[in-house]
Amino acid sequence: MNNLIKSITASQAGFGITVLRIIAGITFAAHGSQKLFGWFGGYGLAGVAQWMESIGLAPGYLMALMAGSAEFFGGVALIIGLLVRPAAAVLAVTMLVAIFTVHLANGFFMSNNGYEFALALLAISVALVFEGAGKLSVDGKLAR
Repeated sequence: MNNLIKSITASQAGFGITVLRIIAGITFAAHGSQKLFGWFGGYGLAGVAQWMESIGLAPGYLMALMAGSAEFFGGVALIIGLLVRPAAAVLAVTMLVAIFTVHLANGFFMSNNGYEFALALLAISVALVFEGAGKLSVDGKLAR
């Protein structure tokens, strides 16, 4: 079990990945809080559930809860650097779903609700899966 924990938490990455992790974490947590709580101008769980049902992601409430929870709690995990690899893997899957179900048909650019932003967050998430939390993280403390 100790080897499993070490393989999940150990990271040789430096401060650059730490900055990337924290900024991505803030971004994900903010988007998740829009979905779950209606903060920052979001629609909250009921509004997001209704929208998800309307685009064919059913059951809407469950899909909204899963997406919002992945983004909010995954974002918080990235901010503090706790279980970054598993959190980033869940966030990567969330971004893949967002790209293929919502954004792909709109083209690349964000100005047309395209997949540009989700692709950038996907790339960051995948990088974090490979690199780990970097410096200044709870994972770093656990690995030692």
